[in-house]
Amino acid sequence: MFGVIGWIVFGLIVGAIAKLLMPGRDPGGFIVTMALGIAGALLGGFFGRALHWYGPNDSAGFFMSLLGAIVLLFLYRLFIGRRTSV
Repeated sequence: MFGVIGWIVFGLIVGAIAKLLMPGRDPGGFIVTMALGIAGALLGGFFGRALHWYGPNDSAGFFMSLLGAIVLLFLYRLFIGRRTSV
């Protein structure tokens, strides 16, 4: 159970830092920030393993998690922001 809570806390921190690094209006709130952070960590870990930066049992590093969250935040703003402004 602590593993799930740890992922949620880590996702919240990574998502919040990604929002700080990419200022601007976001159509999402606290839950979207957490979801983008968790998904960014998963995405960063996937690409890190694909590039052989991490082993099969290694978790994603903070930098790759943050980079994944920034990419997802950019895509989220691109697609959701366009839909809400129309």
